[in-house]
Amino acid sequence: MTAPHMTLDELNQTPLEAAVAYLDGVYEHSPWIAENALKNRPFKTVAALKQALIAALDAGGNDAKLALIRAHPELAGKAMVAKSLTAESTNEQQKAGLTQCTPTEFAHIQSLNRDYNERFGFPFILAVRGPRGEGLSKSQIIAAFERRLKGHPDFEMAECIRNIHRIAEIRLNDKFKNDIRIGEMVWDWHEDLAQYTDPDYADRGQLTVTYLTSAHQQVAQSLRDRMLACGFDRAEIDAVGNVVGIYEADHSQPNAKTLMTGSHYDTVRNGGKYDGRLGIFTPIACVQALRDAGKRLTFHLEVVGFAEEEGQRYKATFLGSGALVGKFDSSWLDQVDDNGVSMREAMQAAGLAIDAIPALKRDPRDYLGFIEIHIEQGPVLNELNLPLGVVTSINGSVRYQGEITGTASHAGTTPMDRRSDAVAAFAELAVYLEKRAQSDADSVATIGMLQVPNGSINVVPGRCQFSLDMRAPNDAQRDALVSDIVGALQTICARRGVTYQLAETVRASAAPSDAHLQQQWQQAVEATGLPVLKLPSGAGHDAMKLHEVMPQAMLFVRGENSGISHNPLESTTADDMQLGVDAMLHFLTHFQPQRNA
Repeated sequence: MTAPHMTLDELNQTPLEAAVAYLDGVYEHSPWIAENALKNRPFKTVAALKQALIAALDAGGNDAKLALIRAHPELAGKAMVAKSLTAESTNEQQKAGLTQCTPTEFAHIQSLNRDYNERFGFPFILAVRGPRGEGLSKSQIIAAFERRLKGHPDFEMAECIRNIHRIAEIRLNDKFKNDIRIGEMVWDWHEDLAQYTDPDYADRGQLTVTYLTSAHQQVAQSLRDRMLACGFDRAEIDAVGNVVGIYEADHSQPNAKTLMTGSHYDTVRNGGKYDGRLGIFTPIACVQALRDAGKRLTFHLEVVGFAEEEGQRYKATFLGSGALVGKFDSSWLDQVDDNGVSMREAMQAAGLAIDAIPALKRDPRDYLGFIEIHIEQGPVLNELNLPLGVVTSINGSVRYQGEITGTASHAGTTPMDRRSDAVAAFAELAVYLEKRAQSDADSVATIGMLQVPNGSINVVPGRCQFSLDMRAPNDAQRDALVSDIVGALQTICARRGVTYQLAETVRASAAPSDAHLQQQWQQAVEATGLPVLKLPSGAGHDAMKLHEVMPQAMLFVRGENSGISHNPLESTTADDMQLGVDAMLHFLTHFQPQRNA
């Protein structure tokens, strides 16, 4: 008889038939997945077992994946009504409240099931126990159903498989009593902090925290209190609003240097709960674990919740991290927000000591480097079913505001070969830009804004205003991309008889990860039992600013919902948070400074 709960060591040593039987039900009616995965024993962590199961399914191909999807029951479907669900599915649908639907809710879900099956040819799959494992609400399930009903068939098949892997992950946690309590705690911290939001957005249920609003100050105080409660030796809010906590080195290290980590706690408007904040809470959780274990490090650990990174209330960006590298521009103080309040006035109202800002500059000689953990904000880890990724470089970027000028003329009377159409020229540029960026590894180029001033349905456009955003992992690749795109614009406009103007608004250098720090992130990921994936960051991060004065390296945590960010759908799981904490704890407790540091 199979033991009620088997340890991973026992699974590694159990005969194959019994081990397959123990994993029965992890993947619905598909024991072959466990059988193939178990050929790779022994597994040193549950995370490694999860990855082996994912690989086993991938090796089966699309037909096997489709069969697995179809092996799953519909949500609140016929199998539930007939009480023929597996024990695992019954438990999951009960936790989500699907067994207690009102007649109206039940009818609506049945209708969605029919529509989804007709459109895609397989049932809608959702991990209804959710990112915390406690169960999504019925309204969340219905909202996901309605959103995904509009998806592309290929994407939906992949999304169903991702949700099946999440279902399997939770079932494995139950089978092995996998301890993710720290990840659950960190998940709860994010939920708690999300209660603070700017007044104009609170009534709409949207998370928005911009620089030095009342919500911003409440977040700062909450982070400071959390640091002190979790074992930091001291924590304070500095002259620009950064929350700075120090966990001192072991007293046997009188000349200890400092390793800095952290991220930002402000948000974009109507943003997500994890962007930036994951990089604050993860090291706080690490300090709590170190304190509980009675352990000190051989270096001081400085955790910074940077007050501003997003540039939402004022045009200044990286204000918090910029102050620590001596790049706080005093002219920013005269910027005003949409209500006419200057940054100077906002800082004074918050009780910040403006005259003390220059003293915030850190001396790089006192530091071993900067590390940052961050939600990926992209689809790569999500698509590969990997929880963690090691960042190789933060992409350099160049941005322009542009305008093409042609001749506005009558849409009916101007022959096609006699037009000076500003939009047509722009459209040609847009097609070129896409192809050019795709020709480089990891380059991206985006047109985020497009306007036709005074446009009319019956007028050939005489003007077109647009933005350009071009990024690449290193400055040489970025500059080549920019040169080619600007050159194409010049050629297109000359050939079409229109003119253009470009104004450069941003030029940010790439920030390659320090090789020594990156290697230690890789070792930390390996220690969790996960394969190491290295990838660049297309988004900017506070690490870019610290890179100007000290070595830096980052670790990404997978985002759910295709890795979407700057969006309320931004999400990650308690399991992935746990792995992030595990990796950072390994990094900290095994950290080897460079000899010349």
